[in-house]
Amino acid sequence: MHESLAGQRARTTELLTTGRFDVLVIGGGIVGLATAWEAARAGLRVAVVEKGDFASATSSASSKLVHGGLRYLAMGNVKLVRENHRERRALGTTVAPHHVRPLPFLVALRRGGPHGPVTIGAGMLAYTALSGFADGIGHIISPARAQQYVSGLRADALTACGIYHDHQMNDARLAVTTARAAAASGAVLLNHAEVLGLRTAGGQVSGVDVRDTLSGKEFGVDAEVVVNAAGPWVDHLRRLEDPAARPSMRLSKGTHLVLRRHGTWDAAVTTPLDGGRVSFAIPWEGRLLLGTTDEEYRGDPGDVRPTDADVDQILGEAGLSIGEEHLRRSDIVYSFAGLRVLPGGEGDTQHAKRETVVSVGRGGMISIAGGKWTTFRDIGRKVLKQLRTRLPQATPGPVNAPLPGAASPEAVEHVLLRAAPELPQDVAAHLARHYGSVSHELLALGLENPALLERVHPDGPDIWAQVVYAIEREWACEPDDVLRRRTTLTVRGLDTPEIRARVAELLQGALV
Repeated sequence: MHESLAGQRARTTELLTTGRFDVLVIGGGIVGLATAWEAARAGLRVAVVEKGDFASATSSASSKLVHGGLRYLAMGNVKLVRENHRERRALGTTVAPHHVRPLPFLVALRRGGPHGPVTIGAGMLAYTALSGFADGIGHIISPARAQQYVSGLRADALTACGIYHDHQMNDARLAVTTARAAAASGAVLLNHAEVLGLRTAGGQVSGVDVRDTLSGKEFGVDAEVVVNAAGPWVDHLRRLEDPAARPSMRLSKGTHLVLRRHGTWDAAVTTPLDGGRVSFAIPWEGRLLLGTTDEEYRGDPGDVRPTDADVDQILGEAGLSIGEEHLRRSDIVYSFAGLRVLPGGEGDTQHAKRETVVSVGRGGMISIAGGKWTTFRDIGRKVLKQLRTRLPQATPGPVNAPLPGAASPEAVEHVLLRAAPELPQDVAAHLARHYGSVSHELLALGLENPALLERVHPDGPDIWAQVVYAIEREWACEPDDVLRRRTTLTVRGLDTPEIRARVAELLQGALV
């Protein structure tokens, strides 16, 4: 029988309070998890504490893209685009092919829009050249041809469409898999563990005091080096280290909507907007993802929420190139808002650089501000390089180490259907894309208890084995951990009160 969730957390707490770690990472978003993975693979003793769930803030509120960033090329950041292309291809082919998959993108060029076919055609040629033409050459097609990819395009409002390829992902699932990779490399991770304060010795930060927010238990964790990867809260921790610390970053709010999908959506749509922004309409998890906004945010990071004004803006911008029948408010099943962490500076957030700043504070704490999902492994390597100045025993691991479950999702789907012919095809495809070769562990749960192969909701592909697996092996402690970040029930709008109550019951039993 698998160890209970309560037993797991008790054992983890004991490990955290035993001895001294080489590295303690504060923050379980993708930046903190990537840092932990790289440091653990380098042979260091690593701990991670996260006050909420892993990827519960910025890291699960993205546009779900692993991309070169066509708009970054327009901003003149050729180096970033080249790095992004290298990373997206590594993720999609070697590191995480079960999570990161290619998707055609249409650039909707509208009458009166900021760009014409000549400009976009030249930009896409440069963009695909920076990727080594690995996905072909970006080119211009007619609105009628583009409608064969996306039936909802307003062909009457468009002059042409550019077409190129990027990748997409489920950000929460990719973050959880990265957490598993860090743990498999020896890192000790605990979510729902809030940092109450920093420990110091000889004027240097030497650990943290933590409270388990589920049990209320308080304890300390000691480390040679503390890494502050707290995302929107990074400056809060820097001020604990040094009350006089100047702000290192600023926040930009981005809101997205998830709608029921109608018609053909075999590509994503990018609509260039005035001022250098773009509007995305992306087929994702059986739904349509729309976004995003980009405005400076000065409030409490924990209070960020979508507003009615955000909804109006997103629907209005999408409507410039997509028919209104695809943008009905009644089709909105979910919305979410997150905060981009941008380096401090002047000007609006729309034109701020998307780069990572690693700094060392007065007490020796390493703080990380900014970054992009696409380059999360690069960020981990950058922090490891800084760590090695103080922990020279660290030996970096192979550059393109695969994440747990890395395999062709098509091959995994085929194996699943041969092993369990009774499994519906959409369920097998869903498991293959979200767990890769680790899917066999979920299938084993279902073969032992056939009820776990049943759908959680009749209109979605998630099954009860995923819920049990999330609790037993993926640190899920609260209903949102399961429904929003381990499965796709919430983002599909299938999170009913009855399902939530049943999940809460299973979690309560595991925490006893």
